Amino acid sequence: MIFNSNVFLLAFLPIVFILFWSFHSKTWRYALLAAAGYVFYGWWNWRYCFLLLFSSLVSFTAGRLLAGSDRPGRRRAILIAAVSVDLAILGFFKYYDFFASTLNALAPDSGLLPLIRVVLPIGISFYTFHTISYIADVYAGRVRATSNLLEYLTYVNLFSQLVAGPIVRFRQIEEDLEKIDGPPREDWVARGIGFFVIGLAKKVIIADRIASGIDPILQGWPHLSFAGAWIAALGYTCQLYFDFSGYSDMAVGLGYLFGLRIPQNFNSPYRALGIQDFWRRWHISLSTWLRDYLYYPLGGNRKGTARTFLNLMIVMLLGGLWHGASWTFVAWGAYHGILLVIDRLATPLYNRLPKELYRLQTFMLVLIGWVLFRSRSFPMALHWLRMLVSPARGGLPEQPMILLAWIGAALLLIRFVPEAWEFRFSTRPRWAIVYALAFLVCYLFMNGAETVFLYYQF
Repeated sequence: MIFNSNVFLLAFLPIVFILFWSFHSKTWRYALLAAAGYVFYGWWNWRYCFLLLFSSLVSFTAGRLLAGSDRPGRRRAILIAAVSVDLAILGFFKYYDFFASTLNALAPDSGLLPLIRVVLPIGISFYTFHTISYIADVYAGRVRATSNLLEYLTYVNLFSQLVAGPIVRFRQIEEDLEKIDGPPREDWVARGIGFFVIGLAKKVIIADRIASGIDPILQGWPHLSFAGAWIAALGYTCQLYFDFSGYSDMAVGLGYLFGLRIPQNFNSPYRALGIQDFWRRWHISLSTWLRDYLYYPLGGNRKGTARTFLNLMIVMLLGGLWHGASWTFVAWGAYHGILLVIDRLATPLYNRLPKELYRLQTFMLVLIGWVLFRSRSFPMALHWLRMLVSPARGGLPEQPMILLAWIGAALLLIRFVPEAWEFRFSTRPRWAIVYALAFLVCYLFMNGAETVFLYYQF
């Protein structure tokens, strides 16, 4: 199920919302949200609900065992065992065929590993990081293990962020989960509706319109011209931002509607000054997860300059691989790792640049990275990149003007319009009309189309 679908907007969300506020006990509200998460997830393929449940039970049990033990060796064994189970599940479903095909390509006649065409469970990368963060936080004493299974299933199964984030840690919403039996708050409901409508507008009005123009260009990537390459690069840069930040805004809005505060995931990333600043603003829940659960345990920047740079490269390579089982994602991660190293080395030089020039430089470096991110293969990426610097090669794609207008409008919004977090959403009755009209406009733009969010594939 997806947020921009009739079944979600006209049936699932209204029913769950009404039932949630009709119940007055924690148990019933936990049970409803946990069950709603399985319905939402199982709408795609109900069989994978058992995989989600198994992963949840493993991490919940690990938390209880950690809470009941004060022996360091036993606690460490529990941590390693539980995290290993989660990573083994993720590794098999997401990476088995990738590594099998790579090994078979290196030794084509050996048949080392058979390809079994594993179907990737939707959202597995996100809910696996949820469960791992919970186990690690309980082990480190950053959060107390919950003894309420329904509360924990509500956390893991929360449909607003189950399949494409943000990557929410248990401790970030623990307080709200404990107070989930409280009465509705008008200001939170207003914020919830406002966030959701803004996110829906980002997705169906901007991202999907741009996608409809650049997808045909990229389908014929061997015939890209200079102009087509730049239109596709700028278009995808805008599409990806509005698609994923739109999803994140909707997730935050849905959280508020059910009394849960989901943290911010985007903070105007294309206005960043430097790549370090970009990663403080883009997909914040992932970058901070990688920092806290990978970069810091590796030593962070506490073991000298060379080790710091090595740690950055390891984190970004694994971050690239997390996004998808493809060498282009690994290359994208390596590219950003190199940029982070350069950014640290050249900070004194960069700080002398005019801010707008520094911001433009950062944006262009990020855009080049998105070419790798979007490309299905290295030949596609290399040809696309080559066309970006080949002004004599070809003219504009056919009928580009409407697409150029959408991209231009998107770039202006990115540069000058604040994030949803900076808005104040009024609870005055007349604003209900504004919210309703905005939703209606979004619904008309949907026009019956139910386009999947880009980050569903991760």
